[in-house]
Amino acid sequence: MRTWGPLTAVSLGTFMLLLDVTIVVVALPDMARALNASLSDLQWVIDGYALALAALLLGVGAAADVLGRRRLNVAGTALFALASLGCGLASNADVLVAARALQGLGAAAMFATTLPLLGAAYQGRDRSVALGVWGAVSGAAAAMGPIVGGLLTEGPGWRWIFFVNLPVSVASIWLTLRVVPESKGQAGRRVDWAGTATFALFAGALTYGVVRAGSEGWTSAATTVTLAVSVLALVGFVAVERRVAHPLLDLRLLRTPAFTGVLLGAIGYNAAAFGLMPYLSIWLQTVLGMSPVTGSLVMLPLAAMSFVVAAVGGRMLHGVPARLTIGVGLLLIGVGGIALAVLDAGSSWGALIPGLTVAGIGTGLVAPGLAGAALAAVPAANSGMAGGAVNTFRQLGYALGVAVFGTVLTSRMQDSLGHDAAHTLAGGGAEALRGTLSEHTVRAAFASGLNAAAVVAGAVGLVAGVLVLVMVRSARKAPEDEVPAAETRIPAGQPQP
Repeated sequence: MRTWGPLTAVSLGTFMLLLDVTIVVVALPDMARALNASLSDLQWVIDGYALALAALLLGVGAAADVLGRRRLNVAGTALFALASLGCGLASNADVLVAARALQGLGAAAMFATTLPLLGAAYQGRDRSVALGVWGAVSGAAAAMGPIVGGLLTEGPGWRWIFFVNLPVSVASIWLTLRVVPESKGQAGRRVDWAGTATFALFAGALTYGVVRAGSEGWTSAATTVTLAVSVLALVGFVAVERRVAHPLLDLRLLRTPAFTGVLLGAIGYNAAAFGLMPYLSIWLQTVLGMSPVTGSLVMLPLAAMSFVVAAVGGRMLHGVPARLTIGVGLLLIGVGGIALAVLDAGSSWGALIPGLTVAGIGTGLVAPGLAGAALAAVPAANSGMAGGAVNTFRQLGYALGVAVFGTVLTSRMQDSLGHDAAHTLAGGGAEALRGTLSEHTVRAAFASGLNAAAVVAGAVGLVAGVLVLVMVRSARKAPEDEVPAAETRIPAGQPQP
């Protein structure tokens, strides 16, 4: 490498934005107590960020091609910093959720421009080295999120998981302006704002509807109307993408079963592997009484096994078809999820280790190959679109997983506790219920809810694995004349929540 400056600047921002996907997980109980937050509030603290990142990633990436990638990266980092300050100063749950959504918008601008900036700054062997280092940094952020969050929450307090972003953002902006060259995409390209808006509405309404179902039921008027809005928004998105000159996602790519299978695998992967983590953290801290740090360490087997398998498998499994590594990995994630469904009133943290370990092995098999499998299924000219779509579906899967599993958790607990007590317990209010309910009742109810959510998570992983094994079998690229050429861009990266 002749110069490390651009790689350092880009990696610094990437590490920060990916860290914030999971850093809040172990802080949820403390946030709930400090802000008097409900379960749905806690769900939106996570989903507000993930949804904004997912819904805007493709649109912001296209805007960066027109306006300038470095310019939008710096603007996104500045917005991320201001939103982080807002999160740290939040006086109530509504302010925190709104600030998290703004964080997600900033993160989308940062993340969508990350690899295009590296692609413009490096060529040949230097580019390969830069992308390898960037991938390692991305994986480290995913693994360190819960641990860093636990240390900060148990130390100076949960607000510092956001305040710590301020000096890092300043350093990232200064270094980016100093050493990263500006670059733009193909001249004449237009931004598909209508597609961006309709997809954002679809993703937001769908997730909101699932969250509302957990508190008001699937047949309530509010839930039904919200889900209907999501369907209409999806129809609008399809209509826009079929007519616009420069679509966010060319729908003709979906004619290729391999590409569609990878997208389904991506959404199932993030949902099944990570969507249950917030509720495991709440159980460990509020029901079992563990500290934020020790609670985060319990979930370390998933990250550790993922790292080991990804590192070893990259060499040992070279040449193995992606459908096998991704499909089998998803099946293992599904098995790991079902293995978590063994809890009862007397269970301790050790009951989670086998399931987390198996899921970690599956994660290590899936994560490295998703983007590559998507690129292999489409013409080279559409590589940027395919890579961005995979990352969009991954973050959407995480947001939906958190929403769906929270709804399943509370629905099961309502059978024994009633509506209000179930939501109080799921939101981290175990201590408040111990005055009216026995310790055995509290533990048994949460364990039952987690078991139900874990089974659903496992089923998602298993179904996604089967779909990948079946649909990615041929990995036939769409003929060049079926899909219009698009500007070749470095695809967006692979964030792990």
